[in-house]
This record gives sequence, structure tokens and C-alpha cells, in this order.
Amino acid sequence: MENKKVEKTWKQRLFHEINEYLVNFVYMAIVFSAIVLYRRLVLAEHGIYLTDYFTGIINALIIAKVVMIGAFLSISRKFEHKPLIVPTVYKAFLFTIMVMIFNIIEAFIGGLIHSPVFSDAFNELKKHVDLDWLGASLIIFISFVPFFAFKELARAMGRDKIAGIFLKKQA
Repeated sequence: MENKKVEKTWKQRLFHEINEYLVNFVYMAIVFSAIVLYRRLVLAEHGIYLTDYFTGIINALIIAKVVMIGAFLSISRKFEHKPLIVPTVYKAFLFTIMVMIFNIIEAFIGGLIHSPVFSDAFNELKKHVDLDWLGASLIIFISFVPFFAFKELARAMGRDKIAGIFLKKQA
């Protein structure tokens, strides 16, 4: 009988982790895909057509997992005892930096794939980190603020209460 209770707890934890990942992924897929779409539309006005259709979704798959891993690290919990605005802005900033680092690594690896010469890959990376890149990073930071505000609110008030407020009809 105790095994069933342990198994149920294991299943509940697995369901929770999958649900958490899906929520992170959906939010980030929408945000990152919107950034990619915006970039594609602006460049198309100038006759430049990009073929990075799934970049936003691929980045969301990876960054959603990075956020989950980061949530378990003590560095992301540094200010959780402060008023909610502090951990919200801190986490938005911290995870924006993580996204920027991931993007730099991704660009560098892409440069190495196109040219195995280290200096050529580094030159491609220098071209990648430009004002457009900084603008996208700012948009990511701003989009992370409500994302982490919602997570911090759920942590402080309880997930069930927040889910009830957002998902159930109010009297």
C-alpha cells in the first residue's frame, strides 16, 4: 500500500514538472516567435528574407528548460524573502542574461559550423552582437517581467489560489 502512495507522489511530481515546463515553453514560444516574426517582417520590407521559421520555438524549448533548472539553483532564489518586485526584476534580469549567453554560444557554434576557423567564427559572432541583438534582449527582459511576476505571485499566494483567480469565473 505504501508503494502506491510513493508511486502516486512520483506521478504527481512528474505531472508537475511536465506542466511547469509546458507553461514556460508556451509563454516563451509566443514571445520568442513574436520577436522572430517581427524581425522577419521588418527585414522583408527591405527585401531581406529570412528562413529562420522555427528559431523562436527551438529557443523556447531550450530556454524553458534552462529556466526550470535555474529555478532549482540557489542563485535564482537569492531575493525571494524580499517584496515580490525584487525577485521578479532580479529573475527577469538573471534569465535575460542567460538567454543572451545562450544566444552568443549558439551564434558562435553556428559560425564554427559555417567556417571551422576560430577567427572567422569569432568575426561572425561580432557581427551577430549588434543593436538588433540588444533590442531583442531588451524585449526579452520586458517579457520576462510579467512571466516572473506571475510565478512569484503564485509562489507567495499559492498556485491553486492564483489558478482559481485566473481560470475560474468570478462572482
